[in-house]
Amino acid sequence: MTTPAADLNQAERREWWIANGRGGYAAGTVAGSLTRGYHGLLTATIDPPLGRRLQVAKLDATLIDGERQWPLFTNRWADGCVEPDGHGLIDSFRLDGRMPVWNWACGDLLVEHRIWMPRGEDSVWSVFRLLRGRPGASPRVRIALLLADHDHHHIGHKGDFDPILTIDGDTRVTARCADGHDIDLIAVGGHMGIDRAWMEHFALPIEHERGLPDQQDLLRVGFAELSLSTTAWCGVLATVALDAKTAPVPNPEQALERFRQHDRALLQTARTHHNQLPDVPAWTDQLILAAESFLIERPIGALPARQPQTKGMSVIAGYPWFGDWGRDTMIALPGLTLATGRPEIAKRILETFAGFVDLGMLPNRFPGAGETPVYNTVDAALWYIDAWHAYIAASDDLSALARVFPILASIVTHYREGTRYGIGLDPADGLIHAGEPGVQLTWMDAKVGDWVVTPRIGKPVEINALWYHGLRVMADFAERLGRDSQRYRSAADRARAGFARFVRPDGSGLYDVLDGPEGSDGEGARIRPNQIFAVSLTHSPLDTPAQASVVEVCARHLLCPFGLRTLAQEDPDYRGRYEGDVWSRDAAYHQGTVWAWLLGHYALAEYRVTGNAAAAQARLAPIADHLRDAGLGTVSEIFDGDPPHHPRGCPAQAWSVACILDAWTQLERIRVAIG
Repeated sequence: MTTPAADLNQAERREWWIANGRGGYAAGTVAGSLTRGYHGLLTATIDPPLGRRLQVAKLDATLIDGERQWPLFTNRWADGCVEPDGHGLIDSFRLDGRMPVWNWACGDLLVEHRIWMPRGEDSVWSVFRLLRGRPGASPRVRIALLLADHDHHHIGHKGDFDPILTIDGDTRVTARCADGHDIDLIAVGGHMGIDRAWMEHFALPIEHERGLPDQQDLLRVGFAELSLSTTAWCGVLATVALDAKTAPVPNPEQALERFRQHDRALLQTARTHHNQLPDVPAWTDQLILAAESFLIERPIGALPARQPQTKGMSVIAGYPWFGDWGRDTMIALPGLTLATGRPEIAKRILETFAGFVDLGMLPNRFPGAGETPVYNTVDAALWYIDAWHAYIAASDDLSALARVFPILASIVTHYREGTRYGIGLDPADGLIHAGEPGVQLTWMDAKVGDWVVTPRIGKPVEINALWYHGLRVMADFAERLGRDSQRYRSAADRARAGFARFVRPDGSGLYDVLDGPEGSDGEGARIRPNQIFAVSLTHSPLDTPAQASVVEVCARHLLCPFGLRTLAQEDPDYRGRYEGDVWSRDAAYHQGTVWAWLLGHYALAEYRVTGNAAAAQARLAPIADHLRDAGLGTVSEIFDGDPPHHPRGCPAQAWSVACILDAWTQLERIRVAIG
């Protein structure tokens, strides 16, 4: 994957992101400049997986050849100056799998630069080699070591980081942080020196756009001096690994090859799993690699005896600012694990979350160390049933199903009898109601102060589509385990009859919410995308004409190349651009903004109405272009509702990647099966 690089606007618009499987990450722009406070070469999970701290902000390299010097980086400053402007020296940029690769053209020299994070380590490599030189030349690279030590949500300022600096021989600089952990910087192919100075007033233009603090100071602790060669890599290994002092320094060539082998293994696993799919396009391979970034191991602490594991797995909802969320994890699980041929990881995630089901609910936010789970979500537990449905369909793992069935049954029982936040069954129509004033329980959860932007108290359409689907799944599970399924089937029949109330008499799809508070009928009548799940889920409560109406309405009012709008354009509250300060952005979040994860569900729904798998699959094709924009090789969280649908929000979002990959895989299987 290549992309424009010498143009500053293009090079800053495009970002690369790498994750380490612990919740940590490395990120930056193609230009090498910082545009977000979250950009940095090593954001480490000091308290995994949510205690993430920026440790190494930049390793700014300058190529030196005799009297000539070229900066292989770019910096933006608060006074508007761009200095140096090394992006103009970029000959090419590409992703090698997930690894960013630059070629720098400096006179008659051509230098390759690579960055990667070893999986499972709070470490990052930044290495160089000479691709083209001239006889007798002895070029070298001088790297400024710019550090920080603060929560990745914060911005660092001069004086708030005062490490104790030591040097071991001439190849390792150690910065001892206030809490006692070390940041180690190790030179490979050269030597280190301490030279302490604050570098002040880095500009962060994206934070400025978001109405947030937009200037950052970084501490330079020294320099690395490295000798360039055409036969070996030189560079810096930065790490906060506990064994960094005693372990031998890895060979960069071997470390690089291990990273590339891991990427190749991910693709091979997926291809083996999908051996009946002969023509997998390159962009779906890129999604398979992107899926790896969101899967993390996490300590799970003391859990009930039913928990079979000592170390769990979860999903980071999006980089850079999300942690692991129950709803996002379950929605993303089929695409991240099953579409990539790794059902064993799906099982680990599902069993990890089994230990946190309480009163029939799954946490909205997964707990960190010492935190209490937050259960303010009505849909996460229903998506949990759907995720088990996908896993069992892929694995036929009835022993795991037998273990978890009582937990799944408890979800249904609590939803029928009532649980937190007014969630419960209305016996009059068999539908689920939910909500309390000031609390938002569905995925449309934006709130500005006391203002709930999209109040959906009552009976939301997607909750009841999930409820019907879940009851049908539970009936099937019960039968497979030799248990009584009739109570689930009866409840499903009742829910299906009640669901007919969502069908609008004017033929314009479904109401968004039924039976809301007095005076909220207009909210329920708005055209929103939540109705698509009544068609995209395996078990639909709608007849064929109603399904066709839903797809037609979504296509006419909501469909965009990269997803579905959250509100029809003709609605007076529609906001076509997600921009401005926090208030403005939250006000637009579900009032017209396009969400990419909905595109996969739309494609599945379209197929179920038309029977044309190829045409439905073609809806996903624009994502191939998006992979070369914004977060390179991955899929953004959201897009503007108005053309040209600029990418916004998190540049790497789990359910965006997952739902598109899952839909493409399902539709490809169907397309191949029917010839």
